[in-house]
Amino acid sequence: MTNPLLDLLAEKGVLLADGATGTNLFNMGLESGEPPEFWNTDAPDKILTLYRGAVNAGSDVFLTNSFGANASRLKLHKAQNRAHELSRVSAELAREVADTAGRKVIVAGSVGPTGEIMEPVGGLSHASAVEMFHETADGLKAGGADIGWLETISAPEEYRAAAEGFALAGLPWVGTMSFDTAGRTMMGMTSAAMAEMVEGLENAPDAFGANCGTGASDLLRTVLGFSAKEPKRPIIAKGNAGIPKYVEGHIHYDGTPELMATYAVMARNCGAQIIGGCCGTMPAHLERMRDALDSRPKGEKPELEQITSALGPFSSESDGTDGNAPVRAARKGRRRS
Repeated sequence: MTNPLLDLLAEKGVLLADGATGTNLFNMGLESGEPPEFWNTDAPDKILTLYRGAVNAGSDVFLTNSFGANASRLKLHKAQNRAHELSRVSAELAREVADTAGRKVIVAGSVGPTGEIMEPVGGLSHASAVEMFHETADGLKAGGADIGWLETISAPEEYRAAAEGFALAGLPWVGTMSFDTAGRTMMGMTSAAMAEMVEGLENAPDAFGANCGTGASDLLRTVLGFSAKEPKRPIIAKGNAGIPKYVEGHIHYDGTPELMATYAVMARNCGAQIIGGCCGTMPAHLERMRDALDSRPKGEKPELEQITSALGPFSSESDGTDGNAPVRAARKGRRRS
């Protein structure tokens, strides 16, 4: 069976993914606490604008507006029975944009965490998690998504459950985790441990990596951790546009388009083949990232000092692999912004 993502990657060598969902939708008027997924049916023109912004900026891959389209998260809004529908419609709108792009563009169905903690620490059973991921993945497939894109995962148990859900839906997938706790995920997983876990999955992702977390510097240090394990599958890097700061009651990301262009090139040099932005990343950032990837030659893997010199300091001294990183208590999964 052919895989459109891997086919395009083989053709181009490096792919540019998209940027933020939440940041862009907030700029269009989304209110804090309002589920972005409701806009798939209530404001489809705005979702089409979101998608076209990424494609017009040069993205080869863009994610659907379905990050929180699972029964657990939608239950908070009394809409748990709409998970399949909202996932499907998000992909249908994306398919419309991709099919009229004038070039090959991959529709990636975004799948975020359930927002619950899995057994034995929490109350979510493996079977229930698998079924939630299956429902979302099936909706995305029905809507025309080329692949599933798991993101912002912290727990290996949830990653494994998602792998089973994608298998049940018959949807190829990729998956990233968020390393935001001194080089580890909130549940304590290191970059090295993730690389090893991925290779051992029965339904392994076609690519894996990191998204969100803290700043671009930290994410690239994580990518270096992946590449050091010499993985068999492509690495994904989807870093935030700078560090989040509160400005007049709102979260603001201070990363400029120029900084994100440098980040994109350095991500490629660190070993990533699918490179995009996460929170705070706008079409203006993507345009500069596209230009940089197309115009600047690939270089050697950067040293840590080169990363911090170009992108700013790490948020912690440890990359999480030396055993000294703290492990925070579990908390609810957050939305991709």
